[in-house]
Amino acid sequence: MRLTVLALDGVFDTGLTVLLDTFSTANELAVAQGIERPLFDVKLVGVRSQIRTAIGLAATVEAAASVRRPDWVIVPALNAKQPDRLVDALGRPDVVEGLAQLRSWHADGVGMAGACIGTFLLAEAGLLDGREATTTWSLAPLFRRRYPDVKLDDSRMVIASERMITAGAMMGHLDLALWLVRQASPQMAALVARFMLIDRRSSQARYIIPDHLAHADPLIERFERWARDNLASGFSLQEAASALAVSTRTLQRRTEAVLGKSPLAFFQDMRVERAQHLVSIGQDLEKIAGEVGYADSATLRTLLRRRLGRGVRELRTELRS
Repeated sequence: MRLTVLALDGVFDTGLTVLLDTFSTANELAVAQGIERPLFDVKLVGVRSQIRTAIGLAATVEAAASVRRPDWVIVPALNAKQPDRLVDALGRPDVVEGLAQLRSWHADGVGMAGACIGTFLLAEAGLLDGREATTTWSLAPLFRRRYPDVKLDDSRMVIASERMITAGAMMGHLDLALWLVRQASPQMAALVARFMLIDRRSSQARYIIPDHLAHADPLIERFERWARDNLASGFSLQEAASALAVSTRTLQRRTEAVLGKSPLAFFQDMRVERAQHLVSIGQDLEKIAGEVGYADSATLRTLLRRRLGRGVRELRTELRS
């Protein structure tokens, strides 16, 4: 499999090296297993002859336009974690040139893959319109505003849509790399995962911090404060809207536009976050249920397992370790 990694100035060092190290490990293990040829031919390319990573390391890269048609192009994240910095970065001349190269590869039928903020470059190039995609959960509100034609589901870790693959936050680079290894050899992917201690993570949901997302919009920030003050009382859309002096329709529309979910779903996120904390400090589950607005612990157990994929006993062990 021929893989081309498009690296631009300010690339997120961990994301770039995770990709390269995973494919290198797969090749080394393949040789050890008696496979004569490497599974991956990996080229690091750019729109300039040299790049400088986010922490200041210099790397010489091949010219993107001169590379033989790859099977997949992979776009690692830029290290621009704040919305304003990311918007500025997307307008840089080298990034604009990189976007044009992505469009050219896509027109030639090359598979495209991006992780974390790398998915912003695919979207900026117009390659994700009408498709399902994921990205880093922390910048999902910006993604929704900037690319309304993309069907974003930031709760998922990896989304494959035909010849377009996107992955979630930061260490989603690892999930993306393993997905590509799996396409070459499921057996080798399992072996690489064991050697590199990679756990399977199908969802980002358990890592999302509702408070961080709420700051993306003034109304959502006020709704978040109201919700935290009223967790024990349970959710009422009408009461929330009245407290915020807006219509239920306005609150519903704003949460969908900013967060990609209903007011109730966001309220449930805060219930889960609070319950996780109380579970971690050893509180009785019946008491926890009351604090997050449930009459009994059975409903809370169901919510936690559905959202986090873990039971209460597993959570207690995991959160205390």
